[in-house]
Amino acid sequence: MRLLASDASEMVNQVVFGEHFEVLEKDKKWSKIRLAFDSYEGFIDNKQYEEISREVYQQLSTEKKNYAGNLIDFITDDRNNLTTIPLGAHLPFYDQNSFKINTTTFLYDGKVCNEILPKPAIIEKAYLFLNVPYLWGGKTPFGIDCSGFTQTVYKLCGHNLLRDAKQQASQGEVLSFIEESEPGDLAFFDNEEGNITHVGIIMNDYNIIHAHGKVRIDKLDHSGIYNVDTQQHSHKLRVIKKMV
Repeated sequence: MRLLASDASEMVNQVVFGEHFEVLEKDKKWSKIRLAFDSYEGFIDNKQYEEISREVYQQLSTEKKNYAGNLIDFITDDRNNLTTIPLGAHLPFYDQNSFKINTTTFLYDGKVCNEILPKPAIIEKAYLFLNVPYLWGGKTPFGIDCSGFTQTVYKLCGHNLLRDAKQQASQGEVLSFIEESEPGDLAFFDNEEGNITHVGIIMNDYNIIHAHGKVRIDKLDHSGIYNVDTQQHSHKLRVIKKMV
């Protein structure tokens, strides 16, 4: 998903396989869309999506959500074409190892995430992304940014977060001290202008897992994130929030 209708424009997000969205504007090559999952807007190439009816859109918005649960997996369609899907891909109308997009049926026999899981599962899912390289706008095991990481991990556990760190910071319950936090809570960090620009998932023993160069584990203290490699603070703590 691009900021502007151009291949040269920065990638601000990714539309993961199976996600549905509303087309707001459309020209010969590009469409401006709004994702149903988090209302995030941007531009995608018209060649990269298939239109569905308004009725199907509404059904997708109300059905039980099913997501691919393996880092990388494969699906096959009616003509035995093979497609790669990432962890967190959406499986529309999933039922007994198959799902459907319009008239095409896909076979999928991998792990499925479709339950609301307790807090300990958030850390378990976060570990799946350990060492995934940082990618601005990314939200897959091929590359991910800080808020894409937290959003996807929470999604796999059945909890919805908004897309950007600043947006996510508007959700949840504020905690006064690090000592009040539990593994699975989120910590937010701001820049010199006071804008929230980073987010990570709090772990046990004052550790934090976050996407910074790669998905990594560092120390968290009252000042912020202490990078265990550089032996310096890399991010200034702004607020801690309980989301679940």
